[in-house]
Order: sequence, then structure tokens, then C-alpha cells
Amino acid sequence: MVAPLLSERDLEFLLYELFDAEAMTQRARYCDHNRETFNAALQTARTVAEKFFLPIRQKVDSEQPTFDGKAVHMIPEIKTAVDAVIESGLASCTADYGLGGMQLPEVVANAVSAYLSAAGSTTLGYTSLTNANANLISAHGTAEQIEKWVVPMRDGRFAGTMAMTEPGAGSGLADLTTSAVKDENGHYRISGSKIFISGGDHELNDNIVHLVLARVKGAPQGVKGISLFIVPKFLVNDDGSLGEKNDVALAGLFHKMGGRGHTSTALSFGERDGAIGYLVGEENKGLSYMFHMMNEARILVGTMGAVTALTGYQYSLDYAKERPQGRLLAEKDPSSPPVSIIQHGDVRRMLLAQKAYAEGAYALCLLGAQLSDDEKTAETEAERKAAHTLLDFLTPIIKSWPSEYGPKANDLAIQVLGGHGYINEHPVEMFYRDNRLNPIHEGTTGIQSLDLLGRKVPMNQFAGYQACLSAMEETIAIAKQSEALAGFADDLSTSITTLKTTTETVLAATQSMTVDAAFCNSVSYLNLFGHVVVAWIWLKQGVVADAALSSSPHKSDEDFYKGKLQAMAFFFRHELPLTHHWATIISDLDTTHFDMQEAWF
Repeated sequence: MVAPLLSERDLEFLLYELFDAEAMTQRARYCDHNRETFNAALQTARTVAEKFFLPIRQKVDSEQPTFDGKAVHMIPEIKTAVDAVIESGLASCTADYGLGGMQLPEVVANAVSAYLSAAGSTTLGYTSLTNANANLISAHGTAEQIEKWVVPMRDGRFAGTMAMTEPGAGSGLADLTTSAVKDENGHYRISGSKIFISGGDHELNDNIVHLVLARVKGAPQGVKGISLFIVPKFLVNDDGSLGEKNDVALAGLFHKMGGRGHTSTALSFGERDGAIGYLVGEENKGLSYMFHMMNEARILVGTMGAVTALTGYQYSLDYAKERPQGRLLAEKDPSSPPVSIIQHGDVRRMLLAQKAYAEGAYALCLLGAQLSDDEKTAETEAERKAAHTLLDFLTPIIKSWPSEYGPKANDLAIQVLGGHGYINEHPVEMFYRDNRLNPIHEGTTGIQSLDLLGRKVPMNQFAGYQACLSAMEETIAIAKQSEALAGFADDLSTSITTLKTTTETVLAATQSMTVDAAFCNSVSYLNLFGHVVVAWIWLKQGVVADAALSSSPHKSDEDFYKGKLQAMAFFFRHELPLTHHWATIISDLDTTHFDMQEAWF
């Protein structure tokens, strides 16, 4: 069975009907583009995905990279596939023409990478993390650093990573111990250990550029004393040629539940004289610079969660249409032929839930990509500032909601296939394993929930919070003009009122109880806010679909738009009511789990 990686019609809807990507061509940066060039990039991505990644998907999963003490070894097809991405220009397709990029809008580039991720899973991390690394250095590095490190990353000669996590600190960056000492040449000598570094060592590129968080000797404790350094695997001579190996050693590979094509490494810096590092920006401001890459990576993680859910949905949908089994309850004749399992009510429930989760999540990620572009290229400073404010607020939700509900969709895909879903002859069990990492890395769901409730909501006099509420209320006002959508608009309005009241209650509680107790239900708050936001995203899709149906489209489009409206209705009727449960837990300031004592477990 060959199921489509993604729905082309859905991508067309999202790009050109919901987010109006063609309007981006009115901006100076994208004036060379049109719908045809966007579609050409999408088609190229699909071709590369189907030719180079899809045929090796199972092999990548079953034959993990190995380390023999000297070098990393992986199946050779991975390099062939990654090289195909680089040679096609897709590895950094948002970059400037002068650096070999396509200058695609980020919303289009996101859809381009979706095809590659759908077939290649985390193997695309080699190029996507390199691109994010290059973006950070481009934003905060010197002209010399850009020429020395960014240019070879853009053309695919060098790869890039982010090296933050340490064995003793984990997500607690304030406690990192990797040190940096300035030498007589003005460089820094880096010493310490980092773990879970994705793409930390391999032989796919000539060099690997690590962005390393470390503490300069004498720096303040906590996050205010963290600096950021460029630490290459190989030093680079003034003429651009590779020099001697830097004091960076691979200590070992981690063997993962999923996403096995992308190495996860333990790195040791400075086992001899200290690895040579080059300071980015100023000392003690490293974490603020790293957030440039971290926030980009968080949107990438959310997108991976959504795309993997979409791929699983497409596969289980195709299977359900083709698999005959059983008869409907109303059919009493045992000699009648079995029906396709998509005819059974519970299978339709599971498919519709997948559609609601996956398509809602991916539309949310594309909104994030569009906002990211708007904060850089919108026409006025006010528009750029507004986009930044909303994106900064939504980032914890964009990262966490798709990464939580993506695996839930993949779990349902397994269930649709039944016993066949549990065996590796079908890829849906692999999709689940690949997706299960996404709620963990780049800040766990718990960390994202504290960021949202404790930081993003009250930040800048609630500016991002109010911007989000205003954007949702604008959509509600439009939806209320449609008889078919007015009831859903009212439901979302009611949920927003509940969200506001709940927010006021929990923030006020910090005045009468410890912040740890008041915020102990922060994940429920994130669930509540995330569901309200995704309901808004579905209502936005519903507005477009409802308007399109009024113009009497042909049958295939009519079916597509009705499917959108049905998925919206499912989310509003089956998922949005859960927000009242979460709101009750939060507003009651329930501390049942917080009050549980260690000795009672």
C-alpha cells in the first residue's frame, strides 16, 4: 500500500486560501516569486522526499548509527539523501540569494520542509539545525564569523548544532558548568560535557559547528552568567581550508526509541588543553542569543509533531479505505460481503480525531511561520512589532500542543490498523516512536507551561496575551456573520471568557500562596489555552471553507470543504468542552498532586 505522504489539497488550502502566501510576493524580499515558483519548490521537495527518503525509511529506523571509538558509521543512503536536499537548494531555502538560498517566505518553506520531514523524520535535523545555527550567527555574529561559518553552512559543507544540555543540569541551564577561559590569542578555551546533542558527530559534512553555552571564569551565577561560543569540530584556516581537529571528542551515541537517523551524542570539550571557541556577541548574554535558535527550534519541533501526525493520518486513512472487515450492525445477512473498516463508526471517530488534531496543529505551526516572516518583512514597524509580540506569546503553545497531540494522533493511527498497526511491516508504530520525543526536547511540556503562565502571559503588561485574545475575537466577529458558524463562534467566545477568568484567578493566587503551589497546574493551563487557540485555528479554517462552499465549487472541492467543517465541528464538540474541566482544576487551586509527599509514593 502506497499512501500519500501529505494531502496536496490541504497544503494548497493552507498556503493559498487560509494564509494567502501569494500576498507575500508584494514584499520586496519576495518580489521574484509567484505561486508557480512556490509550487515548484513544493514539487521539488516532494520529489526528493519520495526518491531519496521514503525508500529508506524503514532501513533508517532499523539500522541505527554506530560509533567504533573513532568515527560514526551510518547507512550510506542517509548521506545520499541529505546531499540531495542540499543540492536541490532546500536545506536553507529561506536564506538570501547571495548565500545560495531561495528567499522563500517562511510559511512556504515550512510546507516545503514538511514533505521532507514526512518521509525522512528527524533525519532532516542535520539540515534544519544547521540552518537554525546559521540564522543565529547571521543575527548576532560578526561579519568575519558570518563569512567563516555561515557561508559554508549555507552551501552544505559544514553542519551545525546547538550544545546546551549537560549531564548534571538537564533543562536547568542556570546550573551548567561548562567553562570558558580566555587565552593569550583572544580566543576562549572551552571545557565541559554536553549530552543529547542532536547531530553532534557524523561524517556527512566536512565540519560541524557547535554553538556551545558556557560560563566564563568569574561570571555571575545563574543564567545571567552564560555566554555563547562557536566551537568547531575542526579549526578553519584563514583561507577557509580545514585545519587541525579541535579539542572536541565524541564520548558516545545514545540509542533512541525513535528518530534514529539523527545521531544523539555525548560530547566532551577540552579533554586536553581546552577546545578553542569564538565568542558570539558579548560575554554573559549567551542565553539571549541562544533563544534565537531555541525559539526557531521550538517551532520546528511543533511542526515535526504536526507533520508526523499528518503522515500517520494519511496512512491510516488510506488503510481504512482499503481494508475490508466486518459488517455494519444493521446488516443481518452473514453472507453479505465485509465492508471497508472506514464504514464503522468508531474507525470514523478515530480518523476524524486524527484529522482534527493533525490539521489543526499544522495550521497553527504555519501561523507561527507566517508571524516569523511578518516580524522581519512586514511593511511597517508597527506590523513587525505586532507579529513579534504575538509569535513570542504563542511559541510555547506552537511547540507543545502539536508535540502532545501529534503522538495522540499517531496512537489512533495504530489503533485504526489494529494488529497490523503494532507491527513494523506498517510504519505507523514508527511514526509514534518518532513523534514521542517532541514533548520532551527543546523544553518539556511542563517547562513550556511555566513559560506561558509565569512569563509570557504577564510579560510587557500582558501585551502578548491581549494580542492573542484580540486576534481570536476578530475571527469570532467574522464567523458570527455566518449562520453555519455563529454557534461555534459563541462556543469559542464562552471558552475565552472562561480562560480570562481562570487566568485572573491563578495569577491572583500568587498573592496568597506560594508560586509553586499556585502554578502546580500549569500544564492544565497550557492544555486549556492550547485547546482554545486550536479551536480558533479551526474556526479560521471554517470561515474560509464556509465562504468557499457558498460559491458552488465542483464536487471534489465541495467534499474537501465539508470535511474541513466536519473536523472543526468535531473539535468544538469533542475537544473544546475539556477546557471547562481544566479551568475548574486551575480555578479551584487544586494542589492534590503538589501536596503528595515523597514518602507516600
